[in-house]
Order: sequence, then C-alpha cells, then structure tokens
Amino acid sequence: MPTDQPTILATSGGYRFADRTRFEFDGLVHHAVELSGVTGRRPRVTVLGTASGDQRAFADDLHEAGRVAGFDLTNLHLFPMPNLDDVEGHLLEQDVVWVNGGSVANLLAVWRVHELDAVFRRVWEAGVVLSGVSAGSICWYLGGTTDSFGPELRAVTNGLGFLPYGNGVHYDSEGRRRPLVHRLVADGTLPTTHCTDDGVGLVYRGTELVEAVTEADGKGAYIVTRDGDEAREERLEPRRLPTP
Repeated sequence: MPTDQPTILATSGGYRFADRTRFEFDGLVHHAVELSGVTGRRPRVTVLGTASGDQRAFADDLHEAGRVAGFDLTNLHLFPMPNLDDVEGHLLEQDVVWVNGGSVANLLAVWRVHELDAVFRRVWEAGVVLSGVSAGSICWYLGGTTDSFGPELRAVTNGLGFLPYGNGVHYDSEGRRRPLVHRLVADGTLPTTHCTDDGVGLVYRGTELVEAVTEADGKGAYIVTRDGDEAREERLEPRRLPTP
C-alpha cells in the first residue's frame, strides 16, 4: 500500500531489548509502518543488512522481531548474491524498506554495483516508505559523518541524495559526532545537516522535513546550518511516539 507521496523516516533508533527474543522493534519501526498507511493485513517489511555484511544471525533475530510485531518480514541479502530473483519487483510490493546500520561507505558501494541506487529511487517515488537506522539513515542523504573508514570519524559525501541535506546520527551518544558535523557544515563539506539523538527519527514527505518523532524521552533533533564560516544549530522538539 504505497503512500500518496515519497516518504522517508531517517532514524538513530528502532530496536529495544526484549525478554523472550534478543530484541523487539520499538516505536520508530512501528511508525514507519504507520506512515505507509497499511490496513487490513500484515504489513510487508523488507530489511537490508548490507552495511554489516548481511549477517545471518542478526537476520534471524529480525525475523523473530517481525513475528512479535505481526509483520510479514523479508531479509534482502546481497551477499554472496541477491537472494531474490526480482529485487525491484519485490521492493515495489513492500510497505516499508528498513536498512540496518554498519558501514555506510560499504553499503553505498555494494548498492551501486547492484544498481540499487536507481532501484531505490523508483521504489521511493512509487510511495514505499524508506527507513533505517544509522548507516540506514545517512544513505538517503547527500552525506554525513561515519566511522566506515576507521575509529576516527570522517565525512561521507556520496550518499544517494534523495534528501538534499547532510545527516548526523547518534548525535548525543557519540561525543565526536556533533563537533565534526559543525566543522563539516562550517567549511562547506556538508550542506545544511539534519541530526538525531539516539531514539529520534525525522519524517520527510518528498524532500520536506515535516516532523521529528522519538521513542525515548528527553531526546532531540537538530538542524545545523552554515553562517559565514561558522555553524549554527537549532534544536527541534520531537513528538513522543507511543510504546508498542
């Protein structure tokens, strides 16, 4: 059930620890499904673990989380080869595509080898909700900050660019993220950059930021803009999502 306009939910969250399973889907994943507008059947959600090398054990945990949430969940693996015959056809039938974290630099390289950059643009334009956490957030933007290349954070500037901004994830939990975002915006490496504390997501309709939401109390979202040779930060107060 596609939305009536292209929709992205870019996040720094989505999971919580559980009692009977390793983790469950938290409010942000459920909100991605809500944004799709699906009713009357099990939501169709496809997860990509490209950024962490399609780890099968984690994929099993995701299936358990999907079962608990009542989703019809599919893992799209690209290693050692795509596990689906018609990747684009499958994605177009989904309500939500969720992309896990890891190395955004590796994710972008692998996706481009498989021409998924063009596929995802068509899927997005068709109204399937695109979402994800960390690397699965940055990928939809022009770029952001990443530890893909080593412990020292660096800029990545070759994102898919569906959203014409930079993206800063884990803004409150990793101390080097905020100052690097400010430096990269101030020197023009990144454009205006939208950032999320852990547990926060940003909702876009088309390329317009329409709302910040959170699954955790006391968290914020931020817009960092360039002012001369300095960076200016504006805090956005997110709407608290219900706990699933």
